[in-house]
Amino acid sequence: MHTYEKENLIRLRTGLAECTVLLKKDGRFPLTAPCKIAAYGNGVRHTQKGGTGSGEVNSRFFITVEQGLQDAGFTITTEKWLDAYDELRVQAKEQFVKDIRSEARKQHTRTLLLGMGAVMPEPEYDLPLNGAGDTAIYVLSRTSGEGSDRKITSGDFLLTHTEQRDILALNHKYNNFMLVLNVGGPVDLSPVQNVKNILILSQLGVETGAVLADILLGKANPSGKLTATWAEEGNYPDIGNFGDINDTFYKEGIYVGYRWFDAAEREALYSFGFGLSYTEFAVSDIHTAIDGRKVTVTAIITNTGKYPGKEILQVYLSCPQGKLDKPVRELTAFCKTAELTPMQSQRVAASFDLSDFASYDEKTASYILEKGNYVVLCGTSADHAVAAAALRLDQTITTRRVKPLLGNPGFTDWKPTIRIKTYDVPVLPVNAAAFTSETVSYEKINAIDEIIREMNGENLCLMNMGAFDPHGGLSGVIGNAGTNVAGAAGESTGAFKNIGIPPIIMADGPAGLRISAQCYRDKKGLHSFGPAIPATFLDFMPKLFRLFFGRNPKLPKGSVLQEQYCTAIPVGTAIAQSFNLEFAQTCAAVM
Repeated sequence: MHTYEKENLIRLRTGLAECTVLLKKDGRFPLTAPCKIAAYGNGVRHTQKGGTGSGEVNSRFFITVEQGLQDAGFTITTEKWLDAYDELRVQAKEQFVKDIRSEARKQHTRTLLLGMGAVMPEPEYDLPLNGAGDTAIYVLSRTSGEGSDRKITSGDFLLTHTEQRDILALNHKYNNFMLVLNVGGPVDLSPVQNVKNILILSQLGVETGAVLADILLGKANPSGKLTATWAEEGNYPDIGNFGDINDTFYKEGIYVGYRWFDAAEREALYSFGFGLSYTEFAVSDIHTAIDGRKVTVTAIITNTGKYPGKEILQVYLSCPQGKLDKPVRELTAFCKTAELTPMQSQRVAASFDLSDFASYDEKTASYILEKGNYVVLCGTSADHAVAAAALRLDQTITTRRVKPLLGNPGFTDWKPTIRIKTYDVPVLPVNAAAFTSETVSYEKINAIDEIIREMNGENLCLMNMGAFDPHGGLSGVIGNAGTNVAGAAGESTGAFKNIGIPPIIMADGPAGLRISAQCYRDKKGLHSFGPAIPATFLDFMPKLFRLFFGRNPKLPKGSVLQEQYCTAIPVGTAIAQSFNLEFAQTCAAVM
């Protein structure tokens, strides 16, 4: 293993548990020591470290839940169940691919277009739940990827009948039971709401399974908060035509995520910003101050429970309802504590610039803060935020003037009727003189413009098409088509380096760089070695293509094989759930 791989794992490991979210608890976890454990569910052996397609990072290894439990000293008592499930899964996968191929023929389209990112629904089955021991987990896994939206169907966003039945049965049967969600996005948990312990493990990259073992044993404490609203099927937005394969009109305007749930007054199972801990926290001595445009909220957070842990102060702003759309409340700032031992306290501070929450006014082509009261709320989640102060602005202020460039979208946004709440809180005056009106100019980058004007049609085509091997067929334009970085997804042309336009190398990588795990060097440079496209795409390609793209090529004579394994980091939703800016910066530094 390369030194950089070891260093990356060390840098990431300490922050991974902060990406997990504890939704429910009954006090039976963490466990005091490794024990016999009955592990069920599709995510035990088939744990997802990240998404498919561009998310398929070529890491040297990956720790599944099964391996993580075994490495931590647990004895898994459900090997027969896991083996039987594997056989059923193979059959389900074969049928899924057949169904995709059949549907592609009906639509007279390519199988790859329908199969790219398509999610195989979890199959129904009936296997006995006869694992030994007093402790059990059910690991529910879902995957997703580029080219396909998740669907509100059984085995995807919805739980299957089998999953519901088994989860509820295990919750009743075992003294210590935890439902573990190895997912990148929400699933409908309404049928299993009486489960005693629920953890969103998420998809944490290389060491996903090891992190779960740490959490079960109390070596790590979940401290993440939701960055998406989890609700049952019928309570999500039904505005517009999201997901239309031909065109999509985003008519929800600014009312996205928790902003929509607030405006539409729909209930959530678990709201934005929600997340428990093995321990408990109290927030006290909240204070709000304004200095010019900068607003700062301070508070004391105390660990009142039995375990060490971290908590997050979340600050929201409720803007006046004037002529422009404004959400009921909007997250403006947050701050995460250090790890606090029982009864330890920390004063934290979270700040924001009030001008950042100006809204765009189409009629004047400017961003404005409308006059009125801007109420500051703070707490440990959106639903547990209390009003702390009101910022009083006595006149409407223009913060920026711009030039409209995008034209008319051809539709109007949905507009709710928002009930205005009143709060009995201290009022702090805002000094209008602290705000300046900025005019944004749109000057052309003349040097590049001059170069482009000098190019002929063929050169302009090369600029638009990017670099590719004209003799490489499909392998020259997709998958591992990069040449400056072997195995990168692609790059812009390098034909014009001599006139000041260098190539831009584009690696896939929402969860770590997706480049070839191996490469070789010859007289012409560095080349990727191995399959040309992600493995999940192969099932949906014609047989001849599968043989060509999935083959292990021969190493050219005289060349030297090199390794360039990358580290799979947590998926974006998991990093966001940490509410830890330093950890997000660590992930960026790893990439």
